[in-house]
Amino acid sequence: MEKRLRLTIVDAIVLSVLAAVSFWVVHKIRVDLRYNWHWEVIPQYLFRFDMGKGRWVPNLLMQGFLTTIKLSIWSTLLATIIGVIMALFRVSKRLFRRMVGRTYVELIRNMPPLVLVFIVYYFVSDQILNAFGVNTLLQSLRPGAQEFLAGCCAPISQLPVFVSAVAMLALYEGAYITEIVRAGITSIERGQWEASSALGFTKWQQMRHIIFPQATIRILPPLAGQLISTIKDSAIVSVISIQDLTFQGMEIMSSTYRTFEIWITITAMYFILTFTCSLAVRRLETAMQRK
Repeated sequence: MEKRLRLTIVDAIVLSVLAAVSFWVVHKIRVDLRYNWHWEVIPQYLFRFDMGKGRWVPNLLMQGFLTTIKLSIWSTLLATIIGVIMALFRVSKRLFRRMVGRTYVELIRNMPPLVLVFIVYYFVSDQILNAFGVNTLLQSLRPGAQEFLAGCCAPISQLPVFVSAVAMLALYEGAYITEIVRAGITSIERGQWEASSALGFTKWQQMRHIIFPQATIRILPPLAGQLISTIKDSAIVSVISIQDLTFQGMEIMSSTYRTFEIWITITAMYFILTFTCSLAVRRLETAMQRK
């Protein structure tokens, strides 16, 4: 049974201090900076009424929010695949595979993410995609296919940049996922390997049926933290004009000068997204432990 949350005296004191600090900051902004709050401008940037469609549609902030979700989903999926493969390389008995896995991890983890953004952007978007004629192919797609890609990824005009951003995030986060998965695999007791080997399992069968299912339960909490980190790190791709939540916030701020309202709203939207992911992973972890 799940333990009920109880509010202690320490918790009440901490919440009171946080509330007092928040009110103090708001007061200093209003008095010292003479800043006039105008929260009424925010809703129009979340949703707008489309006269042509006759319904409410996402506006700039919500469009950026959805783009951030798409970036995070595709990046996490690709980063997980890369991380699992490289983790298997790291624990392999073959020296070459271990060298490949370690080189990848050490190279990516010791590279500033901003530098990696530009390297991947100019290499993937400007070189690889153009060399294979991907941009021309995308433009020749039927309207239905273009609409599908716009819904699950990005509009055709922005898709090459979107792919670059996904590749960059996947490479960067994959290095950390590699170490998480590797640590989970190596944490399994040696007796599990020996017992499964005695039963006649091959290395692949040992990993698939015995080791990895046990390791999955152990790597879920740090993997959840890495998922949240991916969502937060996705803000950096705004430097290559990906119209994510951060980019849209900067655009609106530069046109309205509503600095605090915009960034507080963006902070709340990021928190909602990351906190929801945290709760989902926590439920998944609990469900797996019950099996």
